Amino acid sequence: MLYIAVLLLAILFIAYRRYYPVKGIQCIRESEAKELGRTVVDIRHYHEVHDSISIVIPYAYLKRFYSEIPQGSVHLIAGDRVELNLGVRFFRKKGFKVRSYELAACKSKGKKGVFDYGV
Repeated sequence: MLYIAVLLLAILFIAYRRYYPVKGIQCIRESEAKELGRTVVDIRHYHEVHDSISIVIPYAYLKRFYSEIPQGSVHLIAGDRVELNLGVRFFRKKGFKVRSYELAACKSKGKKGVFDYGV
């Protein structure tokens, strides 16, 4: 019985970390974030990045290379919401301030404001 409870808690923790949305972050374009003086970090896979004026470090390599990113305000570019949630939580844990983001697969790409994860 204890094993089932531990397994269930582990599954809930993993699901929360990946799928529960991080709220309160502004959705803006990469160029606008650059104008605001934020460090732009692209955490998509290398083959998904075409023309970017940012630091490109895929999420899988963040543990190794996050120290190359200057401390301060960060603008994240992610491929989807799961990658965004994981990236924001990782950067916050390491002491960065994630102020804005941009999703490559976002329907409201380019709109200002706080992105609503609801339907």
